Amino acid sequence: MAYDASAWEAVIGLEVHCQLLTRSKIFSGAPTQYGAAPNTQADAVTLGLPGVLPVLNASALEMAVKFGLAIQAQIAERCVFARKHYFYPDLPKGYQISQYEQPIVAKGHLDIELADGSVKRIGITRAHLEEDAGKSLHEGFAGATGIDLNRAGTPLIEIVSEPDLRSPAEAVAYLKKLHQLVVYLGICDGNMQEGSFRCDANVSVRRRGDTRFGTRTETKNVNSFRFVEKAIEYEIQRQIDILESGGRVVQETRLFNPDTGETRAMRSKEEAMDYRYFPDPDLLPVVVGPAEIDRIRATMPELPEAKKQRFMTQYGLSKYDATVLTSEAALADYYEDVVRISGADAKLCANWVITDLLGALNKRGEDITASPVTAAMLAGLIARIADQTISGKLAKDVFEAMLAGEGTADEIIKAKGLVQITDEGAIRKAIEDVIAQNPRQLADYRAGKDKLFGFFVGQVMKATQGKANPELVNRLLKDRLAS
Repeated sequence: MAYDASAWEAVIGLEVHCQLLTRSKIFSGAPTQYGAAPNTQADAVTLGLPGVLPVLNASALEMAVKFGLAIQAQIAERCVFARKHYFYPDLPKGYQISQYEQPIVAKGHLDIELADGSVKRIGITRAHLEEDAGKSLHEGFAGATGIDLNRAGTPLIEIVSEPDLRSPAEAVAYLKKLHQLVVYLGICDGNMQEGSFRCDANVSVRRRGDTRFGTRTETKNVNSFRFVEKAIEYEIQRQIDILESGGRVVQETRLFNPDTGETRAMRSKEEAMDYRYFPDPDLLPVVVGPAEIDRIRATMPELPEAKKQRFMTQYGLSKYDATVLTSEAALADYYEDVVRISGADAKLCANWVITDLLGALNKRGEDITASPVTAAMLAGLIARIADQTISGKLAKDVFEAMLAGEGTADEIIKAKGLVQITDEGAIRKAIEDVIAQNPRQLADYRAGKDKLFGFFVGQVMKATQGKANPELVNRLLKDRLAS
């Protein structure tokens, strides 16, 4: 049953595991490519064989610092790696190297835009470096579990938010903003299906107006925005139903089943687990001085919010257009290439990219990086519109041919004979022919039926096979009908 939103309030915090885009693992030279045959990327360090020693991957550290700078957090000048002990088959050492009391990043924030247009600041408690575990495989193993250790040792940053989120919609807005940021920074590919960006959702409920936190549950490893929203919605409702019926919420770890839309208990977590953290004796404390932080700061790309504001100022775009065009770094780059190469109006370019290109790519199930129409090709088409070689209507046909792989705009225009008619004499002749063929409509128009003007425009365009310049047609036809 639905709950009374005015009586209850949800308290949500997210823990996001973000796999870093390094070529090798965090403490060894083993590769990190996704999709390799099981256990072919697990070296002696990954397996924790006797006598091996971990060596920190400097690229992973630099990526963590970049993230900290992007969320305006404190970057620790001295951070320490710790051993986090637990015993799962996919953790070959019996402990995970992580950070505990002294993480690399602390006390940052991310601003999200809510449905009503307001902005809410979400605190980020910490982001710490750690190694990923392997993967347990259950399908295809009758009465047994397979272990693939390829992912073990892959570098992660775990990003822990404050419990500042109050609804599933806010949680998704935060998660999408975070996802966009790490991809823009180039530190994560953001592929949720492959586990590069996955989320644990901590949820509790309390009576509205109560300042105390309720008992929370943790739903583990949710790997899509829609599933995060559904899991949180279900968990809020489940907890409220328990409390409304006089029961008690149990602190536990849960899993989300996307087939049923429900969460189910995985294991009890009445008390915080004792991981027996202690500083890893094989890894020295890491010191990141001001000069190193400044060096990394100089390599930072333009971030999404700054790029959006620049698009609005530099190109005169609406907030909506700028938001769409900067949603992905690759899309923003594509748009700017179109504007630069075509030399055309920035709004016209935005319309073609957003409406025509993205619309076509969505139908094909492709993203901007797989577009069969390159930025240079689209710029060539828009340039032919701008110099009136073709009309906007004919440009749609050319674009479809470009999508089909028939060549550039100039090649298609030449092959199909689509050059726009701008000769006033030729257009006047077409107008005279149409008027002569439609005396009744001419009489009705002159009798006051102004809507027939569109009929005459359509007939002239039909007579010229859509090649006549529409502006000229409108101007010359208006003059002729008035005479």
